Amino acid sequence: MRLDKFLKVSRIIKRRTVAKEIADKGRIQVNGRVAKSSTDLSVGDKLVIGFGNRTLTVQVDELVETTKKDAAESMYTVLESTDKSAE
Repeated sequence: MRLDKFLKVSRIIKRRTVAKEIADKGRIQVNGRVAKSSTDLSVGDKLVIGFGNRTLTVQVDELVETTKKDAAESMYTVLESTDKSAE
């Protein structure tokens, strides 16, 4: 599954176009490498996403094409969430 679609389906980012823009600006890493929106994800991949003042690190647990809102959180596990403005 493409990175931008995973971010939208899992509801980490609300819109696929926003996910694409963030990825293409180099603010997302997959397994330690800067990723583009078209990067293919696999179960077990580690994502580091930079949201301005916040950094979110998640692990991909499941890849599904569509999901309900309450089941979206089962697609990933949050490993770390840091807020740079609190420092």
